[in-house]
Amino acid sequence: MPLVVMCGFPCSGKSRRTQELKEYILKNTDRKVYVVGDETVGIEQNSVYADSQKEKNLRGELRADVERKVNKDDVVILDSLNYIKGYRYELFCLIKHAQTPHCLIYCLTSPDVSSTWNNNRACEKQYTQQILDALVMRFEAPDSRNRWDSPLFTIQKEDTLPFEAISDAIFHRKAPPPNQSTQSQPLSSSNFLYELDKVTQDVVTAVLNAQKTSVPGDLIAVPEASEKISLLRHVVDCSYLRVIKSLKQREAAMHSFC
Repeated sequence: MPLVVMCGFPCSGKSRRTQELKEYILKNTDRKVYVVGDETVGIEQNSVYADSQKEKNLRGELRADVERKVNKDDVVILDSLNYIKGYRYELFCLIKHAQTPHCLIYCLTSPDVSSTWNNNRACEKQYTQQILDALVMRFEAPDSRNRWDSPLFTIQKEDTLPFEAISDAIFHRKAPPPNQSTQSQPLSSSNFLYELDKVTQDVVTAVLNAQKTSVPGDLIAVPEASEKISLLRHVVDCSYLRVIKSLKQREAAMHSFC
């Protein structure tokens, strides 16, 4: 399901915008909407955001919840601060792996407005002024030039959500293509182990032959490699190379069959 990432200062209207968007999607589409956020996991915000380890655990829990729900059909809205650029990049990698679109909604307010809205909350839901100020200070504003922050919708307190543009971004836009780090590797062919043994044996033979006429520091060519390697040891004997060959074969086989 497409992912909508909310972003902004504490008490900047993220939950209100989340509810508005959820109601719009439910009314105008046949898709389900799942909201994941600080309230859904039930945290004591002043305790969590005063402790870096607790906050890190919270981000991990939210990310795991999003990962469990995300697919290509319905909608997940992540209603949290999401103020760290690196965390937003992690979410971007997640949706690349799931092959589904996403967008970012930035609820832009001034620190004074957020402080006022915080004071208007029920006492048990208020941030302490110290925690609120610290979170505002640490906030890393999104930038539409970053692919993990794009498409970006910046909403000020008096604005109406651009529902049609958001819908177009998450329902009609192509998902970002997977890269090597997020794409599942294909299953190995039946002759994989034979090919692996052949390639590694060719490398062993190439190293043994090259060291007959080379000295430590020389660059030598090996089969199936686009770059030359540096010969660091004066003599590399067969037993040493057999151990390396065996370890590399085992490592390659484990990655292939996982």
